[in-house]
Amino acid sequence: MEFTAQTIAQFLGGTVEGNPDVKVNTVAKIEDGHPGALSFLAFPKYTQYIYETQSSIVLVNNDFVAEAPIKATLVRVKNAYEAFAMLLQLYAQSKKQKQGIEPNSFIHSTAKVGDNLFLGAYAYISENAVIGNNVKIYPNVYIGDNVKVGNDTIIFPSATIYEDCIIGNDCVIHAGAVVGADGFGFASSEDTNYKKIPQIGNAILEDHVEIGANSTVDRATMGSTILRKGVKIDDHVHIAHNVEIGENTVMAAQSGVAGSSIIGKNCMFGGQVGIGPHIKIADGVKAGAQTGIPGDIKKKGAMVLGSPASDISLQRRSMAIYKNLPDLRNRLSDLEKIVEELKRKISE
Repeated sequence: MEFTAQTIAQFLGGTVEGNPDVKVNTVAKIEDGHPGALSFLAFPKYTQYIYETQSSIVLVNNDFVAEAPIKATLVRVKNAYEAFAMLLQLYAQSKKQKQGIEPNSFIHSTAKVGDNLFLGAYAYISENAVIGNNVKIYPNVYIGDNVKVGNDTIIFPSATIYEDCIIGNDCVIHAGAVVGADGFGFASSEDTNYKKIPQIGNAILEDHVEIGANSTVDRATMGSTILRKGVKIDDHVHIAHNVEIGENTVMAAQSGVAGSSIIGKNCMFGGQVGIGPHIKIADGVKAGAQTGIPGDIKKKGAMVLGSPASDISLQRRSMAIYKNLPDLRNRLSDLEKIVEELKRKISE
């Protein structure tokens, strides 16, 4: 499929700067651009590439100011990154969609499935499950008893949805993810053996939730583990039992949330962030990569870093000092020698 700069600008509500009739049929990173490709510039560190890119069209923010001639045609929009995402979504929707029920898949006689279901080979839909319209369930997926899956949801190969869990509309669950496995509940006893605590709750994903590949969302001991509307979880993330994550919070790879913690809406967590048990985190909190959060964060919009977590500005100052510690140690050692020499001279 080919699109002109003018067509793209009309779709995005942007303006063309350059040749409105230039065409593109693919996308590319701005540093790897080539004729016929569409790229975008949203982050300042990549600005240098716009002056040398071979891409035919580049999306830029309205406030971008060129400091040298640019060969590509520009399409100016309010938010280049968001606009590029919209175009990629349009491109993905234009691709041929999976349809039908493949051989060797299984639907229990008590299950209810909606219209336009795609069910891949060796996928299994259990007793009393309810599957909405336009759902795509890829090969080797397991849907447990009494599970509910909303409209337009996609479940990729080898994902597992345990019994009684609820998946909302327009969710995406990537390959190998597990929703509703037992929470890590064990009680110690006098004989030092740990006794398993039955996990009788469930896990709920509200609408527009995305779960990355090989991530896990544990079921609650009682009640529900809940990921609210619009939550996005990256690959290899663990959400423990009875956790609640607020709307539109995003969490990067290898992060983990311990049991019964409550996270506010619109939070952002970098990779490998660890959140302790029974913690409350306010709305809009941002945590840098590898941050360890052992206690509540009550301030809305707080930005934290380090382990244990502290205000990002304080942590940055501390990190600057850490780098100088070897030199500071040597200077202290020199001062100690001078002091000892002065003491010796005074005592003589």
